[in-house]
Amino acid sequence: MWFVYILLCQDSSLYTGVARDPEKRFLLHQSGIGAKYTRSHKPLRIIYQEQVASYSKALKREREIKNWSREDKIQNLSLIVKL
Repeated sequence: MWFVYILLCQDSSLYTGVARDPEKRFLLHQSGIGAKYTRSHKPLRIIYQEQVASYSKALKREREIKNWSREDKIQNLSLIVKL
């Protein structure tokens, strides 16, 4: 089982990724050994996660979400982004 997740970062940016265990991956992002992006954009919390059946489906969904604008993410995923 895989998850697509979105993190809210300190600078109000959004980071989208995939993982088997989003909570564990979040801790890696916070410790600075996650993605390169989250090393310079410190993650505050997971604001969205979606379960998908396979890794390939997770990657397809991640790509779809990453192609959306910030406003589309907030609207389409019903995200409430507050610092």
